[in-house]
Amino acid sequence: MVQPPCKRIRLENRKEEAEEETPNGSHQLTDAEKDGNATDENLRPAPVCTVCLGILQELCEMDFVKAVCQKINSAEYQFSSFVFSVSFPPQLSVREHAAWLLVKEEIGKQDLLVEKDDLVQLKEAYKWIIHPLFLEELGVPADGKSLFEVSVVFAHHETDEDCHFLATACRSCFKPAKNKQSVFTRMAVVKALELIDDDDFLKNFRSPPSSPKTPCTAVEIQCTNGAIFVAGRYNKYSRTLPQTPWIIDGERKMESSVEELISEHLMTTFKADSFNFSSSGREDVDVRTLGNGRPFAIELVNPRRVHLTAEEMKALQQTINNSSDKVQVHDLQIVTREAIGHMKEGEEGKTKSYSALIWTEKEIRNEDVAVLDSMKELKLDQKTPLRVLHRRPLAVRVRVIHTMQSEYIDEHHFRLRLKTQAGTYIKEFVHGDFGRTKPNIGSLLGTTADILELDVESVDTDWPPALDN
Repeated sequence: MVQPPCKRIRLENRKEEAEEETPNGSHQLTDAEKDGNATDENLRPAPVCTVCLGILQELCEMDFVKAVCQKINSAEYQFSSFVFSVSFPPQLSVREHAAWLLVKEEIGKQDLLVEKDDLVQLKEAYKWIIHPLFLEELGVPADGKSLFEVSVVFAHHETDEDCHFLATACRSCFKPAKNKQSVFTRMAVVKALELIDDDDFLKNFRSPPSSPKTPCTAVEIQCTNGAIFVAGRYNKYSRTLPQTPWIIDGERKMESSVEELISEHLMTTFKADSFNFSSSGREDVDVRTLGNGRPFAIELVNPRRVHLTAEEMKALQQTINNSSDKVQVHDLQIVTREAIGHMKEGEEGKTKSYSALIWTEKEIRNEDVAVLDSMKELKLDQKTPLRVLHRRPLAVRVRVIHTMQSEYIDEHHFRLRLKTQAGTYIKEFVHGDFGRTKPNIGSLLGTTADILELDVESVDTDWPPALDN
């Protein structure tokens, strides 16, 4: 497009025409001239700032804020405040440094002293401008402690061109890294600027900086909510259900797991991206968890919903319980990240109660097994069981059987209820694991013994707090 001639040319072409002057001698523009001048100004793009690369121009105006807020609202996040983070192109630090050197020189000419820390950084200035606009558009305040984060990544295609001289001057600061598109990261550039002296800098980079060819652009707008944590207790009533997905050599062995039966409903309700499951110990696939259940916690990553009422939590708990007869949960509640630590605190000092159905090779009488009832605080030396040696280091662990209570069934069977130190391998205590657990039921009774069924009857911890549900 050919731009129309500017006002100066038009006026020169009309010098010989009769001109109507105002009382002070200035030329009175016609309506056509006014319109033509406005057209010229609109067509001529505003120059891009040599320091901020346009970030404090169009990228902090309400139109940009509206575009960001549209993305926030479309994601349907639940939040009452927000923290705004920005990632600027690394060369902004270079251009800020160049501007600072110019300011320092000019101030010095006036025999004044100014420190670099006295200047407002571009990022801070940007947030000062942008925060009130977000408040106006979103209706919630900016809060540095908010769990809801809005992050914007700005980029500029001249980054390498502006920064390349630093790679020569400060080679040690720039090392190729995996998964990085450029060696010129913000941290590397800042470190290099701290090392390079002013004269070397000014030999390689103009002060004030040269005009950029194009402004910055926002290449990514992302919203994330801080994780929330849901805790409770679960009972497992199946002997064919693992606690977590059971996959061996890429092949799934069971169709579901405790973790999945609980978490799938939490994921749906809280609209989270992913989850992390943890519990106070774990039971084998063929072991039931009865009694007061096993404490568990699930971290929900980037949830869209973060608040549920007590009634909504009860309804969620009921949904989980109605979905399967293999697992039931109770005391379901939202907890803090710090509270999760209570579940793991003093793990080995906790006690757990079990019920084991035991078979003996030798015929037994009631008085044979009754001898176990009198044994208190029985110490075991347990070498890492063969069945878990592939995932746990080889070690000998001392564990304690606090109490035992036997129930005679017939010549080859009896039930044993045990209260033990957490972390005790009960199956190995029964059959001995080829002598790797000493003593064991077989050695105590003078016969070969094996375990037929095992149930966890209680995990003795007061976390999470019991609820009235």
